[in-house]
Amino acid sequence: MKNFISVSDVTDINALVAKALEYKANPFKDKLLGVNRRIGLLFLNPSLRTRLSTQVAAQNLGMEAIVFNVDKEGWALEFTEGAVMNGTTVEHVKDAAPILGNYFDILCIRTFPSLKNREDDYSEMYIKQFIKHAGVPIISLESATLHPLQSLTDIITIKEHLLNSPLAAGRKPNVVLTWAPHIKPLPQCVSNSFSEWINAWGEANFVITHPPGYELAEKFTKGATITHNQHEALQDADFVYVKNWSAYNDYGKMLSNDASWMLTEEKMKITNNAKVMHCLPVRRNVELSDEILDGPNSVVTQEASNRVWAAQAVISELVK
Repeated sequence: MKNFISVSDVTDINALVAKALEYKANPFKDKLLGVNRRIGLLFLNPSLRTRLSTQVAAQNLGMEAIVFNVDKEGWALEFTEGAVMNGTTVEHVKDAAPILGNYFDILCIRTFPSLKNREDDYSEMYIKQFIKHAGVPIISLESATLHPLQSLTDIITIKEHLLNSPLAAGRKPNVVLTWAPHIKPLPQCVSNSFSEWINAWGEANFVITHPPGYELAEKFTKGATITHNQHEALQDADFVYVKNWSAYNDYGKMLSNDASWMLTEEKMKITNNAKVMHCLPVRRNVELSDEILDGPNSVVTQEASNRVWAAQAVISELVK
């Protein structure tokens, strides 16, 4: 593994999941692996779980983790090739990234889409510029279109439940990604990434359900069953992943905010006592009801806690 940007950087998902679960059982088994090495975490937008879990993971491996909030503490960066920098940007990534590559052994980047120009967002210019110029391995802490550490965490969580409570022999789990209402348009990153990883994993029956107009990019969803009928999608589900996203075709728009799409206990009755997942943060009683989040089927706390082991597994693969 040279970088960790998407599922295409991983040769064996199950092996990486197994490694993460080994770290969960014994967090400090490789505590000397990263001694005398540094990992830099650059945030162009805020974070809670991603930042803290990656710091903990690096420290479990003996690495020094340094966090820098570019949006609050640094110069405004320019990413466009050939830019005439007579505006608000102060430093070009071509100048900043090589220096950061000399400071750190691994560089982690968190960016965020504008939700205004699909071509720009889906070009992944920001993270690609760091890969091009930094000269060290790059880990995505979320990009304009993907959130691979979250998706690895999601599969770790699903796998953990399958290991502890196996389904009937020979049956793949039924995994559902369902759109949820929200008060504002959100990126497609988590939904794209979850779809990409579940499809690449190939060990689940995967269904995506959303209102008309919320179709995701086909390159991420190809292989999944897609329906606008949430009731149909939830039938016999073993895992239900709840997430809002804005429109891809009518880019960045919130086409509807139908409260009837919120997952409730009544809807859960048609599932196979499904575990409910969400990447957090969650708008309570908008995306998910209190009764579910605080109930026995919610695994969101376990899921978020597994972020440490996902990050630790990835970092360990990149330490040189």
